[in-house]
Amino acid sequence: MTPLMLADLEPDQRPRERMLRLGADALSDVELVALLLGSGRRGSSALQTARDLLAAHGGLAGLARSASTDLLALPGVGPAKATRVVAALALARRFGSSADRRETARTPADVVRVAAPLLAGPPDGRLVVVAGDRASRVLGAVVVPGADVHAEPFDARDVLAETLRRGGVTLALVHRHAPGDPAPHATDRAATAAVAAGAAHCGIRLLDHLVLAGDAWTSVAPDRTAGAG
Repeated sequence: MTPLMLADLEPDQRPRERMLRLGADALSDVELVALLLGSGRRGSSALQTARDLLAAHGGLAGLARSASTDLLALPGVGPAKATRVVAALALARRFGSSADRRETARTPADVVRVAAPLLAGPPDGRLVVVAGDRASRVLGAVVVPGADVHAEPFDARDVLAETLRRGGVTLALVHRHAPGDPAPHATDRAATAAVAAGAAHCGIRLLDHLVLAGDAWTSVAPDRTAGAG
């Protein structure tokens, strides 16, 4: 029987397209290994080669215990494919054994990395709060519902509520200005002061308040400097 090749599948049923549409969890072990292989061998698709590789090593658990040289025994699996598969499974093991896999926000650049994706679009006063624990591990980052950093007076209660909801004992604030307007406004400073005062009453520490302007950031805190995002 002629083996089924990836080109024989409908485009939306190919592993790469299925992952893009549905996410990695929707794919089988065979499909995920096929994506790591990238291609099959003469007369055999990447899917069939992945199926043969898993069968030869007793499934995914056996494959994860194998060395790169073990994988070379299967025709069509050369050094590049073998090392790619073993490297991916080694990363998965390291991730799974990590004591705490949460992101950290110890520097302004860390905070910007976490918050910037939530502030895409126009500078419309949206405010992101990044809640953290005592070790600066990120417990959550969210656009504070209804908060407008330019409001006068600024109401800090929603910021504090979002932080407490996530169990945070530290928080950082981030909002966006138009490119070319990196300097904090008077309303930014007022919002910072309001949150700092409210946080102190709740046992929360305000780490910083950052203004994004294009790819750069500026701290509202007087003792901070500007930097690149």
